[in-house]
Amino acid sequence: MLGTSMAAFALSMAAFALTLGALFTYLAIKSKDLVKATIFSAGQSAAFALAFFLLMAPDIVLAYVAVAVGIYTAVLLYVISKTERYEEG
Repeated sequence: MLGTSMAAFALSMAAFALTLGALFTYLAIKSKDLVKATIFSAGQSAAFALAFFLLMAPDIVLAYVAVAVGIYTAVLLYVISKTERYEEG
């Protein structure tokens, strides 16, 4: 009985993480400030990493966090610093 409730909790937390990731994705798309959009993108990546962890895929989490949250965000912030911060339109 305990295993079933634990699995249900893990699935509900994974569903919450995926919903949070979808919310961050929407906010990143709608944001006109590119730095905020990059931060929302990093939040989306962290939420997906949490979902991968809850779905028992730790090897994917290690690679995903290093690339999506670390390198990708740093490169985007560097590129934004060389261009305009706000999107026109």
